[in-house]
Amino acid sequence: MASNDELLFLALGGSGEIGMNVNLYGCSGKWLMVDCGMTFGEHDYPGIDLVLPDLEFIEKRRRDLVGLVLTHGHEDHIGALPYLAADLKVPLYATPFTAGLIAHKLEEEGLTGQVPLKLIHPGDVLDLGPFRVTPVPLAHSIPESNALLIETALGKIFHTGDWKLDPTPVLGNPTSPEQLRAIGDRGIDVMVCDSTNAFTETESGSEASVFDGLLKTVEESPARVLVTTFASNAARLHTIGRVAEETGRRVAVAGRSIERYLKVAKATGYLTDFPETIRYDEAMRLPRKEVLIVATGGQGEPRAALGRIASGQHELKIGEGDTVIFSSRQIPGNETAVGRVMNQLAELGARTITERQAHVHVSGHPGRPELVQMYGWIRPKCLIPVHGERRHMLEQARLGLANGVPSALVQQNGDLIRLAPGQPKKLGEERVGRLVLDGDVILPADGSTINERRRLAFQGVIAVSIVLGKSGAIAADPVIRPVGVPVEADLEDFIRDCTETAARAVSPTRDEAKLREDVRLAVRRCATLWTGKKPTVEVLVSRL
Repeated sequence: MASNDELLFLALGGSGEIGMNVNLYGCSGKWLMVDCGMTFGEHDYPGIDLVLPDLEFIEKRRRDLVGLVLTHGHEDHIGALPYLAADLKVPLYATPFTAGLIAHKLEEEGLTGQVPLKLIHPGDVLDLGPFRVTPVPLAHSIPESNALLIETALGKIFHTGDWKLDPTPVLGNPTSPEQLRAIGDRGIDVMVCDSTNAFTETESGSEASVFDGLLKTVEESPARVLVTTFASNAARLHTIGRVAEETGRRVAVAGRSIERYLKVAKATGYLTDFPETIRYDEAMRLPRKEVLIVATGGQGEPRAALGRIASGQHELKIGEGDTVIFSSRQIPGNETAVGRVMNQLAELGARTITERQAHVHVSGHPGRPELVQMYGWIRPKCLIPVHGERRHMLEQARLGLANGVPSALVQQNGDLIRLAPGQPKKLGEERVGRLVLDGDVILPADGSTINERRRLAFQGVIAVSIVLGKSGAIAADPVIRPVGVPVEADLEDFIRDCTETAARAVSPTRDEAKLREDVRLAVRRCATLWTGKKPTVEVLVSRL
């Protein structure tokens, strides 16, 4: 709990991973939350698309939570709000574009009007109990991205959010060195900083520079072109729209998230000149040279638009001679999924282009030269890296120490850090965890449902049905149904052996629990002899 004489920091997500950013600041017994993001399910979570942070720590203290401030509208910063914000019962503070995205998400979940959503603008000062919060515009790959200057009686924090230095950001205003120097002049105790590109030796590059690379690639493409990018990269959508107009191509959009971002962007004054889009059937009727498709799915998500197009399960088709441009960075861990989609596209005869072959992407995060520049402007007494895997955060700490930052502290999700008074230090560890969205149900990521699903995926399952007579003796042959057990070549013999084994394991008894366990163990031993695996065995007992 935040004491009256300490300034605290606690990451519930986003430290030690890329995604699911949730950061808490504590002061005078009150808490401020910054961002509430999600990440995508991986192979460790079979059947799961979305992974959410477990907010148990702050939910227990929600009476002391003064507000939730959003730095920008990327999914890894706002994606958990539709599922978790209503339980927090505090206002959300966001700029108009970010608020538009959040409002749309809340509407989809039937939460319109149930979560207070308040607009903020650059230069506004939010007085949230012991915290004075000022949004500070920084360039990124989405409009209205902001750092936060958080001032308290015990110290000042500069929380960067996601950022880069871009003199020509396409959408929004460029970062102001003068404003950042002025913030540094106020004396910043701690800078909590984006670590994503801590190993990148060069600057991230200007968004405006992508236009020429995309234009050249599209001009050289003899047939249909598909460009995949993050739906939230509004600046890239603007660039793609310009390229389509320059090359005389009509635009078809594939992916609900892109449609949503376009709608919100236009409603808040962005992308108002984006070309009018065409229907899928019209795109398929036009000459191939006259079509440009914008699609989600550049990270290899099988159910995203590109994944369905690559597998032939979408109305839009890609074929021989077409070009697919990956105008996005491959997130670490997605290499296998992206490679699978690229191979499917190759089978269709399409050529794939990534940032390795042409200048079709720039990052939205700072490379090492930009980090060093920010250290010089802000001049923090201490650097706390966030938004990165462990290796990224450690590397940023080394970079900061080598470039004039007096101290650095590398924490991870759950580490409770005292920022002031005195030198920042770790006080202890709080419980953190993950939740998963399974259909419409939110479950613990390490709970029985997901653990059982993992076991089923690895070992398979055998269902056994036993019917007993009134005397308690077996009344009919057991029914065996194996699922996912590697016996297809000898299925009939396997079922026969398991049936006989189950029947032998049944003895007249009124203790059904013992009977089920005897049959379960016997059938599993039989399956192990056949396959070398230990499938889950479920036994159903019924009586006549």
